[in-house]
Amino acid sequence: MPEIQIVSDNSNTNALFGKYELGKLLGCGAFAKVFHARDLRTGQSVAIKILNKKKLLLTNPALANNIKREISIMRRLSHPNIVRLHEVMATKTKIFFAMEFVKGGELFNRNSKHGRLSEDLSRRYFQQLISAVGYCHARGVYHRDLKPENLLIDENGSLKVSDFGLSALTDQIRPDGLLHTLCGTPAYVAPEILSKKGYDGAKVDVWSCGVVLFVLAAGYLPFNDPNMMSMYKKIYKGEYRCPKWMSQDLKRFISRLLDINPETRITVDEIVKDPWFVKGGFKPVRLHDEIDLKEGGGGEVEEGVKSLNAFDLISFSSGLDLSGLFAGCSESERFLSEKSPEKLAEEVEEFAKEEKLKVKKEEYGFDMEGQNGNFMIEINISRLNDLLAVVEARRRGGDADCYTEIWNNKLRLKLTSVCDQTPIATI
Repeated sequence: MPEIQIVSDNSNTNALFGKYELGKLLGCGAFAKVFHARDLRTGQSVAIKILNKKKLLLTNPALANNIKREISIMRRLSHPNIVRLHEVMATKTKIFFAMEFVKGGELFNRNSKHGRLSEDLSRRYFQQLISAVGYCHARGVYHRDLKPENLLIDENGSLKVSDFGLSALTDQIRPDGLLHTLCGTPAYVAPEILSKKGYDGAKVDVWSCGVVLFVLAAGYLPFNDPNMMSMYKKIYKGEYRCPKWMSQDLKRFISRLLDINPETRITVDEIVKDPWFVKGGFKPVRLHDEIDLKEGGGGEVEEGVKSLNAFDLISFSSGLDLSGLFAGCSESERFLSEKSPEKLAEEVEEFAKEEKLKVKKEEYGFDMEGQNGNFMIEINISRLNDLLAVVEARRRGGDADCYTEIWNNKLRLKLTSVCDQTPIATI
């Protein structure tokens, strides 16, 4: 499990944190630069992604949560076809990702002189992509930005999925069972995302995989137009043409991937049984952590109370606390309570009335604000199991002394129970 280290900016060593010898610049973006580096402990090549924390927060403070989510997601994924995160380090001004270095570069640059790959090679890469995507879905992770630019090839010719910056977790699914955030790369987005009525993360990933396969085998995008709205209309109607050199089996397979109806679109379980997909042999990756994440404790959970899975429990460990990466931008705390979620919610509402706080409530989540804006806090309540609930509180603004007085000295004491003596993770 990769570490997270918070260190001083005042380092006299030429090597980054005394561990990594930085090499040439591999790429850069608005908030980050990526360098090739050598791990001085092992001699192995790594990629170091350096984020400018100050610039990121000044431009869009909400991006801090995206960064935390990306780290959280990458920490839980260990698969031969997914770029591995080794460790995360931070100073007051920067965040450093030490990641697996994938020598071969982007799959996007691998197309032949004809602009396309052979059907057999397209199948091989697609098999590896589906292996990684299926692994993510089984662990409640949806990539939402699958495209050739985010697919890398290592020195052995194996595909590696990267860039989980737009990924979603199951805890972002709304009560209607769908995701609602509009994201992705225009030419690769599924039609249901354009409808803005919510979508299934697994199904939109399958659509994007279909576009990727089409690009690999055809050498061009199935949906493309200089006019964005015209392109969206083609996606929404599923209007595309396969080139004449594609086999009938591949055309049929792509039509199932690019089915505009998400209800009838092929699933990952069906993909791995399809005749075109398994041609030439397909061996599923066997991993040590293969567990049935759908298995849970007995008893039904009342509607509206979020239940937590195994990865949520792991993330409660203070060793996995990512908040120090953005120290100073917020304060939060998470703790256990023996009280039921219903009782806790009732106590929060009672307290808000007593203190005359403004309250916005959604399910078991609360946004509370003082009458003059001197106190702003977000509280979320989740069911851990039949005996315990988790309370998460985050200061969103206002005076720090007022927060201490109202939260630490009053509301927290009201919500805690005998089992709660120490917070699970304090930010």
